[in-house]
Amino acid sequence: MSTFSHIRGLGFHVPERLYTNTDLEKIVDTNDEWITTRTGIKQRHVVEDETCLDLTYEASLKALKDAGMEADELTHIIIATFTGDMPVPSTACMLMERLGIKNKAAMDIAAACSGFVYGIEVARALINLDPTAKILLCGAEVLTSRVNWEDRSTCVLFGDGAGATILTAGDGIETGKIVDTLIRADGGPSSNLTVKGGGSAHPYKINQKVGEEYFVQMQGREIYRFAVRSMTAICNEILEKHNLTADDVNVLLPHQANLRIIEAVGKKLGVDRERVFVNVDKYGNTSAASIPIALADARESGFINEGDLVLLTTFGGGLTWGAALVQF
Repeated sequence: MSTFSHIRGLGFHVPERLYTNTDLEKIVDTNDEWITTRTGIKQRHVVEDETCLDLTYEASLKALKDAGMEADELTHIIIATFTGDMPVPSTACMLMERLGIKNKAAMDIAAACSGFVYGIEVARALINLDPTAKILLCGAEVLTSRVNWEDRSTCVLFGDGAGATILTAGDGIETGKIVDTLIRADGGPSSNLTVKGGGSAHPYKINQKVGEEYFVQMQGREIYRFAVRSMTAICNEILEKHNLTADDVNVLLPHQANLRIIEAVGKKLGVDRERVFVNVDKYGNTSAASIPIALADARESGFINEGDLVLLTTFGGGLTWGAALVQF
């Protein structure tokens, strides 16, 4: 018999510095009307002196406090990111040291914007193997470090931030139960969303100039179609698996990439707009941090309440996508 995993604590942290659409007008050839109508984004938080580790640390402290736990109670640290402080060591190992603990399992997950939902799947497996496991799962990105500020089609989309959760077995607590997760990937259309520079196929060389390959490159129309199609399909799949319909979902919480994508997925699923959580206007696309930031924000603002069935769904580079059902 499998052991259910539960969300015991939530927290998120974003940098203080804001870039509004008006601010971006001074950097690149764009304007507020163009950005808002195409993305729904009004502002994004951008690091000044912070790193990915700094953001993750602050979010983790909030999640631990929310769970009523101390850091040394953790058994695993998992961080979903592709903009960690450095390739080696992992941000998870660095966070363990920052938290002042040792001898825990620590690893990063690379699934781009889908990383957090992938992390839920990994955490569920670990807890099922060992019901005493206490897992800190974070999604964290400093995406503005991988943005080409001369490319108006991508630089307006992204922001920085981190979200964190504490996952454990139930221990008699039913709220925050992870009912199920589904994750998928398809490497075929991977060229539609890439950051090539720095990999072994595009290695760094001493004294070389940084080229466009070191920053996010995206085929917007193809990604839009893929996102709507994949998220709708996997949401229907997970609902059908549990004999549920869209009417049973109290809150649809999609990856906050683009308001048009969010609205299209909600419409195709048949979820009323009032049940769809949106904060992309405040934070932009924070990749792997998007879902945990939205989850903590929705719970904190009262959009998610006890007893609600929440459907999470995401897509990202890989290409990857996924969905999770959480019973609060």
